Order: sequence, then structure tokens, then C-alpha cells
Amino acid sequence: MGQQEIYDFLKKSKEQWFTTKQISESLELSRGSVTACLKKLRKSGLVLHRPTGVTNQYEYKFKK
Repeated sequence: MGQQEIYDFLKKSKEQWFTTKQISESLELSRGSVTACLKKLRKSGLVLHRPTGVTNQYEYKFKK
């Protein structure tokens, strides 16, 4: 489990945006783990993120 698994998941669906909840349910991982990994991937510039309109909720997508 880790960043690579989440990165690969996003890479498979390059054009689709996912919430942390959707990623955690699809990969059967805790939201906390997914959030921590996504934060690292964002800092590395490997994924895109955008707010969903709900406070502190974002959608993530593979960066081409």
C-alpha cells in the first residue's frame, strides 16, 4: 500500500477526477492513508487537484 498504488489507480483513468472517498473505497484503503499519500503526490507534482465546492474536499486526477 502506498503512493505507487494510488498513482497507478489514477494513471489507469487519466481523464477522470476522483475524490479521496472514491479512491479509498476502490482500493480498500483508509481515507487517512489515501489523504496522506495524495498530499505527497501533490507536492511531487504528480497529480492535479481541484476543490469540489465542499469545504476541504478535493478531487484528484493523474497529471499528464
